[in-house]
Amino acid sequence: MEIRGPVLLPAHREDVELTTVDGLTLVGELAVPENGSPVATLVTLHPLPTAGGFMDSHILRKAAGRLPALADLAVLRFNTRGTTSPRGTSEGAFDGGAGEVFDVAAAVDFVRERGLPRPWLVGWSFGTELALKYGRDHDIEGVILLSPPLHRASAEEVAAWAGDSRRMVVLVPEFDDYLRPDQARVRFSTVPHAHLIAVEGGKHLWVGENQTRRVLTEIVAAVNPDALPLPVEWDGPVDD
Repeated sequence: MEIRGPVLLPAHREDVELTTVDGLTLVGELAVPENGSPVATLVTLHPLPTAGGFMDSHILRKAAGRLPALADLAVLRFNTRGTTSPRGTSEGAFDGGAGEVFDVAAAVDFVRERGLPRPWLVGWSFGTELALKYGRDHDIEGVILLSPPLHRASAEEVAAWAGDSRRMVVLVPEFDDYLRPDQARVRFSTVPHAHLIAVEGGKHLWVGENQTRRVLTEIVAAVNPDALPLPVEWDGPVDD
């Protein structure tokens, strides 16, 4: 069977709740390898909820659907405050990236409490702003930024990563709606160790199986390169 679209490869999937220090309950899902322990953990931060972003935004859903089986990764997805998905609605209200500082902290705390290894923040669009603004405050291995718009993360917040030894991988689509590769090279030039990858033909929403595979490949290349190349076919059972 070709691996594409919404296919769910085998994994242990668990509905979870995260509790923020300001007293909110956030809904989410944890997916871990069906057999054996994960080698690393992706803490995913979804696109802008006021523009339709949520924990099921397709790249994040496909990461959870495929990477536990293909790359031995744990994947945590959750709805930030006030965000709704089929999993449910997280308490609170969207706060433009301010109160969401507590949501990021709750997710990293959950990973630590579960004893999950080597957490990385994987942000997409609005989620990249949260990773840039707040990731330095947490015990993570690095950040992976998909289609960063750099609307809410200030130049100072980006530059603060210059003195940080943790890895930063930045995927910038050639035809992004907000920040294209040439602009991104300038905006991230203050972080000398940032690894910027210009994705030919890419667009902000990463629509299509070719773009999905490219994004998932770059995530795995950063976090568990021994799992590459990712298979494109699966010979075995799948989850419903």
